[in-house]
Amino acid sequence: MHKQYDVLILGSGTAGQSLALRLADRQRVAIVTKRSLADSASAWAQGGIAAVLDNTDSIEAHIQDTFTAGAGLCDAQATRFVVEHGREAIEWLINRGVPFTREDESALGYHLTREGGHSHRRIIHAADATGAAVQATLSEEVLAHPNIDIFEHHIGVDLILGDKIGQPGRGCLGAYVLDIRGDQVLTFGAHNTVIAAGGTGKVYLYTTNPDVATGDGVAMAWRAGCRVRNMEFIQFHPTCLYHPQAKSFLISEAVRGEGGLLRLPDGTRFMPEHDPREELAPRDIVARAIDFEMKKRGIDCVYLDISHKPADWLRGHFPNIHARCLELGIDITREPIPVVPAAHYSCGGIVTDLSARTDVPGLYAVGESAGTGLHGANRLASNSLLECLVFGESAARDILAKPQQTMPELPAWDESRVTDADEEVVISHNWAELRRAMWDYVGIVRTTKRLQRAQHRIRLLASEINEFYSNFRVSNDLIELRNLVVTADLIVRCALKRKESRGLHHSRDYPDTLPKARDTVLRPPPIKAKQPQA
Repeated sequence: MHKQYDVLILGSGTAGQSLALRLADRQRVAIVTKRSLADSASAWAQGGIAAVLDNTDSIEAHIQDTFTAGAGLCDAQATRFVVEHGREAIEWLINRGVPFTREDESALGYHLTREGGHSHRRIIHAADATGAAVQATLSEEVLAHPNIDIFEHHIGVDLILGDKIGQPGRGCLGAYVLDIRGDQVLTFGAHNTVIAAGGTGKVYLYTTNPDVATGDGVAMAWRAGCRVRNMEFIQFHPTCLYHPQAKSFLISEAVRGEGGLLRLPDGTRFMPEHDPREELAPRDIVARAIDFEMKKRGIDCVYLDISHKPADWLRGHFPNIHARCLELGIDITREPIPVVPAAHYSCGGIVTDLSARTDVPGLYAVGESAGTGLHGANRLASNSLLECLVFGESAARDILAKPQQTMPELPAWDESRVTDADEEVVISHNWAELRRAMWDYVGIVRTTKRLQRAQHRIRLLASEINEFYSNFRVSNDLIELRNLVVTADLIVRCALKRKESRGLHHSRDYPDTLPKARDTVLRPPPIKAKQPQA
């Protein structure tokens, strides 16, 4: 089945939905999402959105905080671009009705909180569920727009490239998409295609990410000929709730920002021994400190204590965290919260420019899939949703300014030489082995030997997975596994190239930071072009 749109967006988080709304008054847009429209990492974001909104704050201070967290690797042009457009992005959301938490005493009329790594209170938020509030507001508008079609329970298989179908130089012309419930691959043609597919957290055994974060966008772009950069910088959030019944539940950065203290099981604080900023140090430092204390003492978790704050204040500022913990028998008004680090955010990604363009004409990347250069070696808290909004706007502006070319006829998906899978257990076993290897060997603290072990296992798994993919019909699990093994390989290859410790990449073999910060850029092998028909 063939579908034709002006713009195809793969992903339904804040980046994808905000972009769709900026385009839809003038172009027909398709949003493809693996589960429901609301199922994305954006919807899980608790803390808020960082922007200069108060008279005591400044653009230069926000830029400097971003540079400091990014350990000298942030792209100066991209960072200034995002920060300078911060207020505009927030006002765009306010005009759409996002219910940010108000405070009459502030200049803007909204409560601003502070998070680790920030020198000012600049985090605008909707209680402790900012991402969900933004997503709900955008989704309501997206669902009502006549020029936006939503394809839930669909997953991108691969991008359609002009070079591969005898149309050299035409760039990206859309994507093949699996209708998961209908069990058929559809052909989506589009003048412009946008990867907004989120992050890579599920490549690790423990993550704060939703199940959909399987690196699909990065893997598809890599296979299409796009460069990637800085994939080694995986942010481990320091405080994921540690409980056998809690899957991937994040305890917001704002809990520490509002005075939460990290303690050992005996109640002793430990952050003062690791960094003068204590609990307000950047995430990589806090995560490494927790990892160090857990390994040194042989403990399963540490504790985040904010019980010294008034109970009513806690229930008002952190209603979702309070409610979820209470469901599990933890009363945060009276006792500390057990926490552990978990894979949280990929700071690298597909190389893009300030208009979100990739190396392939007609292909854009926004959100966590993109490597804009903003985050450097470590993302500053609450800069991610801001990046989604700012680059969503710049991508829309670029797409709307382009003349549209006539679309060629696209070939249908060919599955004439494959059969139904005979042993689905292969997929589940390879999935588990890959995620365990990444957790054990490519975690918070790394060594060259560990990385080489991971690379060896990944290459064996890649060979098995590619053979399986070549012989059997595609399924959601197989597509995700194929993308995860590509993403894992890119992370390890970048990590092996970096001969230093910087930001989120901490190597015992190279503990020092080099004087000059350099990006790690990987370039894929050239695409084998199909000759045009005579």
